[in-house]
Amino acid sequence: MTPPTAGRIRHPRAQHQFLGRTCSITGVGSYVPARVLTNADLEKMVETTDQWITTRTGIKERRLAADNEFTSDMATEAARRALQNAGVPAEAVDLIIVCTITPDMPFPATACLVQARIGARRAAAFDLEAACSGFLYGLEVGQQFVTSRTCDTVLVIGAEKLSSIIDWTDRNTCVLFGDGAGAVVLQHRPHSHGLLTTVMGADGSRADALCMPGGGSRCPATAQSVAARLHYLRMDGRETFKNAVTAMHKAAQAALDRCGLRVEDLSCIIPHQANRRIIDAVAERLGARPDQVFVNLDRYGNTSAASVVIALDEAVQAGRIRKGDLVMLVAFGAGLTWAAAIVEW
Repeated sequence: MTPPTAGRIRHPRAQHQFLGRTCSITGVGSYVPARVLTNADLEKMVETTDQWITTRTGIKERRLAADNEFTSDMATEAARRALQNAGVPAEAVDLIIVCTITPDMPFPATACLVQARIGARRAAAFDLEAACSGFLYGLEVGQQFVTSRTCDTVLVIGAEKLSSIIDWTDRNTCVLFGDGAGAVVLQHRPHSHGLLTTVMGADGSRADALCMPGGGSRCPATAQSVAARLHYLRMDGRETFKNAVTAMHKAAQAALDRCGLRVEDLSCIIPHQANRRIIDAVAERLGARPDQVFVNLDRYGNTSAASVVIALDEAVQAGRIRKGDLVMLVAFGAGLTWAAAIVEW
């Protein structure tokens, strides 16, 4: 996909020439539940150890939503924090996109529930599903509404209650995932390139590598489907790992090439927080320095569509990203799907 500015720009810090309306992230916020589930806690639940989990994933703990806390609740809090950070009232929001694979219910869209909760009465609202790549897909979709002048203010949220679809008897998957939400406000900001480019891809031929078989029209809920545990996430770890490294690297490199950038030009790289070995492998293939890569995987595990945006918010709060910095976001998820984006902060 071509960047929303001058096409294949040589270097975004060169002479600024804006041939159209650009789209910038003007606010960011995140929320994680209070409950912490440590590796030591998991040792009491399934046959595993802290050493096994840490060595293979890099995860030490993850957050779990309360029984009465749902995806819409977490999305709402992240949205409020992003709007406050941007200094934008909810009444000014034109569109809400919630990226999730764990909506409160199949319909209505979780985005509609958020719209009501935050009081964004003017906003249209819909959900987007691309699993762990969802937020970056949503970022690209949202910026299209801004650059086309259809909307002035778009709220893009990644939110997941993965604990609701995890098989807590499966030691290969239950150690990986956590709950949380993050949100950004998208607007045109004069004299800024904002979102420079987004590269997206998918390979449906490998859909079975990471899926939840039950719950849709193919396999609606029955006593038999529940007994067969078809309503829980299933993953082929080896296949997922192999495809994640390759796809994230290729997408990230393609994004750099489109903008005429080198990895050294980036101030911060925020990869999907799924597995430390995946993150390290992608960084190595890109030739990135360790200090360029932001990681919070050890504290939250894989929060799917919320992963990249929670990390983005924390990186901003930690002073790792400042105005004018070039930031890369890159993700991989079920579908199989993948995406990479470069943003001028």
